[in-house]
Formats: sequence, C-alpha cells, structure tokens
Amino acid sequence: MFQKISVDGQKITAVILAGRRDFGRCPLASRLIPALWPVAGRPVLERLLTHLADEGIRRAVICSGSDGSVLADSIRIDDRIEVTFLDEELPVGTAGCIRDAVNVKDGTLVLVFPAGIVNPPKVDALIKAHKEGCADLTMMFNPGDNDGGQMGRVSGIYVCDPSVIKYIPEAGYADIKEGLVPAMLRNGSNIHAAVLEEQAGNFRDSQEYLFAVSNMLINNPKLYSEAGAAQTSGSKDVFISTEAIVEPSARIYGPVVVMDDARISGGAVVLGPTVLGKKVSVGEGSIVINSVLWEGSRVGSNSQVQCCILDYHAVVDSYAAAERESVLNMKKGSMKRAIDRTEDIIRVSAGMIQEALKPYLDKVNGVLPEYVQINRSNVMRVLAPFIVLIAFIWSYKSSFEDLWNIWQRSDEYSSGLLVPFLVLYILWSRRKDIGKCSIQPSIIWGLLAFLGAQAVRLFGLYFMWNSAERLSIILSVAALVILLFGWRIFLKVGTVLLFLCLMLPLPNQVQAWIAQPLQRWATSSAVFCLETVGYEVMREGNIIHIGQSTVAVAEACNGLRMVTAFFVTSGLVVLLVDRTWWEKLIILISSLPIALLCNTIRLSVTAIFFTILEGEQWEKLFHDFGGYAMMPLALAIIVLELWLLTKLTSLPEKQEAIIITRNSS
Repeated sequence: MFQKISVDGQKITAVILAGRRDFGRCPLASRLIPALWPVAGRPVLERLLTHLADEGIRRAVICSGSDGSVLADSIRIDDRIEVTFLDEELPVGTAGCIRDAVNVKDGTLVLVFPAGIVNPPKVDALIKAHKEGCADLTMMFNPGDNDGGQMGRVSGIYVCDPSVIKYIPEAGYADIKEGLVPAMLRNGSNIHAAVLEEQAGNFRDSQEYLFAVSNMLINNPKLYSEAGAAQTSGSKDVFISTEAIVEPSARIYGPVVVMDDARISGGAVVLGPTVLGKKVSVGEGSIVINSVLWEGSRVGSNSQVQCCILDYHAVVDSYAAAERESVLNMKKGSMKRAIDRTEDIIRVSAGMIQEALKPYLDKVNGVLPEYVQINRSNVMRVLAPFIVLIAFIWSYKSSFEDLWNIWQRSDEYSSGLLVPFLVLYILWSRRKDIGKCSIQPSIIWGLLAFLGAQAVRLFGLYFMWNSAERLSIILSVAALVILLFGWRIFLKVGTVLLFLCLMLPLPNQVQAWIAQPLQRWATSSAVFCLETVGYEVMREGNIIHIGQSTVAVAEACNGLRMVTAFFVTSGLVVLLVDRTWWEKLIILISSLPIALLCNTIRLSVTAIFFTILEGEQWEKLFHDFGGYAMMPLALAIIVLELWLLTKLTSLPEKQEAIIITRNSS
C-alpha cells in the first residue's frame, strides 16, 4: 500500500476534478473529455499525475463522473502514485467529491486540482500559503495581469484541512463556492485567498486551453523539453524534432514546437505560439497562427488557420480558412463520399436493373397473391424507394451514429429515440387516408429541394455546425418524399415530417441560452411551492436548504428533459386525435407550462422526501425514478385539457318533444 506522505511528512491526498463531457458550450469537449486534451503529446491528466508524483504525493483520487474507465484506459499512470477513480452516476459537485474521496479519520490534508490544468504549481508552495494563512480552506488564484501580486481569475486549486468535511452534507450535491464556503463562513471558519507565483493554465473550453498552452510556450521553457524537440540553430524559441520534416522555403517564427514526424511544406508560414503535434501536416502556402494541432491533423495547401485547435486527425481542406474555432475530426471527406455514392447510384442504369430482375419477377409473382403482384413495367417504381433509402442511410451513417450517441448519453434528448418509431406508427394509422392519394413523382421540385437540403448539410460541415447537418436529415427526407411520391402525399405527411424534428437535439448555443434560466426557474418555483406548503426553506444560488437536508438543483434538473419529452408526447397526441387546428395548437403550446409545472412538482416532492428518507440508496432511487412518475401526471393533464376543450366548444344537443299518438279502432 502506498503512503500518503509529502516532502515534510504530512499526509496528503490529491483530489482531481475531471468532470464530465460538456455537451453545450464546447463542441470539442463534447467529443473528448478535457482531462484528455494533450499538451506536448501527453494528456493533461497524465501530466498532472506525473507532476504530483514528482512533488511527493503518493495518493490521488480522480472524480470522473461516469468516465472513469475511459480515463483509466487513456492515460499511463506513474508507478509512484496510487490512483483511484471515483465514478458518480449523479453529479455530486466539487465539495461532494472531497467528501466522497477523503476519509476524515486519516487527518489528511486535501489538495484539490482541476484535471484541465497545463502548468500545475509546486505542492510545497501551496502548503506554505495554506499554513501562512492559518486557514481551514485556502483558495488559490492565478496572478493578475499587473505586477504586485494582484489576484486574477480563480485557478480551481484548493487546500483543505480535514475539518472542512463536517461542513459538507453527508449526501447529495455540494459545491465549494456555493455550498461549502458559505457554510464555513456561517460557522466562523477561516478561509484564506492566496495568489500563485505563475499562471496555472487551468481551462474548461477550447479558448481557455489555447490561452493556457500559448502562455506556457511563452513563459515556461519546460514544455519544449517535454515535447522532445531540439532548438534549431539561428531561430529563437523554435524547437523542431529531429524526426520532423521542414521544407527549406517554410518560415517559422517562435515560440513554436514541432514534434516527431510532423511535416511543413514549402512556402508555409507558422507563427507562434503554436504547437504542431506528431504526424501533423501543413500544406504548401498555408499559414498557421497561434494554434495547437493535435496528432495526425492536416492543413491543406493555401489555407489559413488562426487561433484554432485541430482535433486528432482533423482536416482543414485546401483554400479554406478557420479562425477561433475547434476543427473536429469529421472522418475525412464525408461530404465527398456522399457525392461519390450518389454518382455511383446515378451511374447504374435503371433499365439495366430492370432487365436483370425480369427473370426473377415471374418466380416472385408465382408466389405472391394476384393483387400484390409486381408488374414488369413498374418494377423500378417499387424498388426505387428501397434503393434511395439504402443510399440515404449510407450517406448519413455518421450523422445517425452521432444522434444515437446523443440519445444514449443525454437525458435531455433520450426521448428523441422514440420519435422515428412513433412516426412509423402514425403513418401506419393513416395508411388508408394516404393510400387514397395517387403517386405522382415531382422530379424537378424534388431534386431542387434535395439540393437545398444538401446545401444546408454542406453549410453545417463547413462551419462545424452539427445542428445544421442533423437538420438536413429531415429536409432530405421531405425532399425525397416530393421526389418519389409527389406533392399530394407530401401534404398528407407534412405534419408528420415536422414531428420528426423532435428527434434532433437543440443547437448548443440555444441549449446554453435556455439552460440557466430554466435552472433558476426550477429552483425558484420549487422554493415557492415548499414555502407555500409550510416548509422553512433557504436558497443559496441553486442550492435549497430544507430542514436538515440540502437539495441541489443541478443543470440536469432544469426541466429541459421534461420539456423535450412532453413536446414529443403532445405532438403524438395532436397527430392522433381528431380535433380542429386551433385546439391542437393549444395542446402544443400548453406542453411547455405543463412540463415546467411537472418539473416543479417533482423537485418539490423530492425535496420533501429527502427530509423523510434516510440512506443514499433510497434517495438515489427516488431521485432517479421521480421523473418517470411525472409522465402519467402530464398525460392526465393533457387528457383533462382535451375534455375541457370538448366541453367548451361543443354545443348542447337539441332536445325535441316526442309525441306518441294512438289511433282509435
């Protein structure tokens, strides 16, 4: 067993906050955990663990959300340090990670680091600042822009005495800044703020990462030796690996690091601070300025890349420009492959296919009933939809894989997985009505609509907007309906195609714009309901204190999941019921307040039960299944709404007197 001994003999545990993937603010962070972003060819988490081992730390706990196995498989762990991965199915917050990672009985001093850090400070400097402040908790800040030891932005590094554990709730979500610090101040604990000697280089998104790497290139020569590059003669701050290839006419102005097997073609210009990773290629006449190119990425000829991060094996095409963005790995030429596949389909003559299938038609027709037999003259009309469907799925294979991953990992959009199946059910329920329309393919309008859909897709690919590429799936389906079946059937299924849009996630910017207001609304409305029923409640940001319990309204509890799920439910009801258009519109509009109401009820009931239930297992079970219990409530509200609309809009039936006569005989 490793010992938790620092240089001065004090027991120390390092808690590293690796966090989760970011599915809103940074596209690159949604693809790859920031803890695995490379610096000098090594993931920052691996560099941090090596640094801690060099500083004498012998135990580290990595709070990794649900990605512990991914992190463990992606880094090499130094033998000098014992590493434990702490997976949390639900977010527990920064203070919650300290609570779950540290045994208070050990008397362990806790050092908290963000996993995304380029230039971690020396451990003895942190301990010295903590002891000089005589503090229970020390918050470390980056130095400011001006001299004089002024504070800059927070570094995410904390030094904690074991005594802070008692101020953290025993279960649930707890944040350092919003939960632990206010609790310590209320109890008179000493909290100290200190300034690091140099920038720690902590980052959460691509622009902060680029700034951190650039700052380290300029101010910390250690990065050059870590990259394994040697300084070139006659060029200041330019370090090029002996295994890299640089054409004589290429121009490089430091600080620049060029790693193994990288290639810079003739006429190319590289301006620092820039890092070219292993096997990176910069084409002829291209310009790369203040960027980081990860291993295997490629810049075509006569292109410009400025203030960018290029993902592993990402490609910037020739004569293209990228500025202040993350260029993701698009699996090289997906648009070109789609065009090639389309050309292959066009190349195959419809007449040749029909001629080749004729010998088999008689055998098939001999088995099929007479009313479903295939006529030789319209065999292509039967086969064309299947051929187009196969080509369509093949062309959008990567997009469908992306959607599948989002449905699997995102609670907010998991309901999108049901939408395609619901669409098939709706079409089946309308089969008789659709079958009355004659098939009249509209070749010209269908092709124009399909070209427009592909233009939207090309726009999304070029500007790295995945939401535009996903939208092109729906537009392409609509165009193919016009192309193969005509306008009449398109008008019949137009609302169904619109419903299909609910399978797509919101654009990242839209989600980021509505997430915080929804979170604030969820917290405020839950507090209002709890106070209304007589509970004494105190709110701190998105933290609700009710009695001796604390409930954190995390971003995942903001109600977006219920909004998307209830829109799907309301859309299904609207498409299946036989009502007027304005009644259906009322049902759709009301789905938003219904979703927010149900989310408020869920949060309020959860908070109340947290004051009653004891034990993490029961609290976790109630929290996990509380959302599902709201679905019957939402459906009941919709049914009640339909009933009220019926009562308000239906005229009473006229009652006429019935006269009964009897003929006298």
